[in-house]
Amino acid sequence: MRYYQVDSFTDALFGGNPAGVCILENGWLANELMQSIAMENNLSETAFVKRAGEAYEIRWFTPTVEVPLCGHATLAAAHVLFRHEGFLENEIIFHSNDDVLKVSKAGDKLVLDFPIDDIWQVDVTDMTDCFNFKPLEVWRGKEEYILLLQNEKQVQEAICNLAKTTKIDLAGIIITAVSSQKGIDYVSRYFAPKIGIDEDPVTGSNQCLLMPFWQAKLGKDEFVALQISSRGGKLWTKLENGRAKIAGRAVTYLTGELEIDLTILVKTL
Repeated sequence: MRYYQVDSFTDALFGGNPAGVCILENGWLANELMQSIAMENNLSETAFVKRAGEAYEIRWFTPTVEVPLCGHATLAAAHVLFRHEGFLENEIIFHSNDDVLKVSKAGDKLVLDFPIDDIWQVDVTDMTDCFNFKPLEVWRGKEEYILLLQNEKQVQEAICNLAKTTKIDLAGIIITAVSSQKGIDYVSRYFAPKIGIDEDPVTGSNQCLLMPFWQAKLGKDEFVALQISSRGGKLWTKLENGRAKIAGRAVTYLTGELEIDLTILVKTL
């Protein structure tokens, strides 16, 4: 099985968010096997991609669970198809669950076309123990909470109570604030220990919540965002026709093959 590791939302190796990409030629593997591969890779997400006519189907696994959407691994998968797998068109269509996701070329960037998440405000007191700073506001979407902090310094210095965060009813928590840096609109970090990710380096799918959140705060539709994890990453985002457009760069770190003896593996699963 052809395997790639790609750093997404960066133009330099060892930055951004690393994702594994497995190219499947003969249909889906068993769920247990894909989960085992993702656990072995031990990256925040591994994408599994197979051809479906003129489009592709895609699924994503953390080291512990399958997830419904992942931005950086979709960007990585598109980068692999464009650069290494001979895809010649300007736009790739991915099918995942009931969603249609698109990735297109725009100069030296790739642009994700994702659905926007619905968000609504909830009680602050439910989230006061998850971090060392009390949020000004708390919002929630389908899979994540958004915590608005006072400033960028608090986001940078925030310490997540991982034990507390594993007990929340959603997958993870985004913390965010207006950026103090010139040319940057907002910063964020993301914590999801409940699904095997203590802190995600750069999270493309979070922009599906952060864009409508910051649109209401800043009164604009286009943003430059930084995820200020230790690796860090930069995203160019835009709300357009009810969709989230998320642009970034990607670089290949590793190409290779996975060697798995299915007859032995079946006996061990």
